[in-house]
Amino acid sequence: MGKSILITGGARSGKSGLAEKLAKELDGDILYIATAVPFDEEMKHRVKMHRESRPAEWDTYEGYRGLGEVIEREGKRYKGILLDCITVMITNIFLEFPDIDYENPRFRDFEKVEEEIRKEVENLMTGIMKTEATVLMVTNELGSGVVPENVLARVFRDIAGRVNQAIARESDEVYLTVCGIPVKVK
Repeated sequence: MGKSILITGGARSGKSGLAEKLAKELDGDILYIATAVPFDEEMKHRVKMHRESRPAEWDTYEGYRGLGEVIEREGKRYKGILLDCITVMITNIFLEFPDIDYENPRFRDFEKVEEEIRKEVENLMTGIMKTEATVLMVTNELGSGVVPENVLARVFRDIAGRVNQAIARESDEVYLTVCGIPVKVK
């Protein structure tokens, strides 16, 4: 069985940099799983910058669904798998529900969204448990700020927090990055 490492922190805290450093230290083939869907110019620029910062010899898989199967299947070929990022994966699943009025959401509208996200995370963790590769996962710590004023932001923060807790419980190691400094939590 491989090893699972969760890396969390705020925006621009050094999460991805730490994950890339740890992946390089594995001294073997690396698969980078990119969950971002570049839907506007700013996001396209971010994706481009991330691509350019990674070693050219790393392979890339782009997607946010069925990652447990991807990790289980590809873990045989790679020393490490870096998944960046869980929070973006959650966002993408959130946006798959066109029936939700995102301008005037109701709390109960998000029960089915959270259930779908929970299934995806269970699938992810099952795949991680079945692989020999070391899996590094990047996520955002959203619970350290002020309580958002709108329902959508509060629900998203709460779901992301519960997902992070579930993944952290199952992970072998957990790091929190603060101002570019990693702090080992578990």
